[in-house]
Amino acid sequence: YTQVPRIINPIVLCIKQIPELMKDTNIRTYIEDTFGGQEDLIKGILADFFRHGFDGSGADNFFDAGSCIDGRLTSAWHWCSKLEKKPYYPVFKLAGFQSFDGDFQK
Repeated sequence: YTQVPRIINPIVLCIKQIPELMKDTNIRTYIEDTFGGQEDLIKGILADFFRHGFDGSGADNFFDAGSCIDGRLTSAWHWCSKLEKKPYYPVFKLAGFQSFDGDFQK
């Protein structure tokens, strides 16, 4: 259970930083052109996390994934490990993301 904040906090911090990023004209243009705007970007990040962060992925098989919270944490960490391949990864970096084990830098 102690891992949950390490997974969720960086996502929350990124989403909370998006309105601040939108104040920069160049970043605003990037977000609007790439994601359709601030609201679509936020919904896209959350939808992707909730769709794939709890889907049972990340283990070799269903039995190794564990049951209940163990299996969901495996899926969530698997989603975290794929973040750099996501189209919105640059937004995480612009928001100060370093890693799920590190801090955000402003």
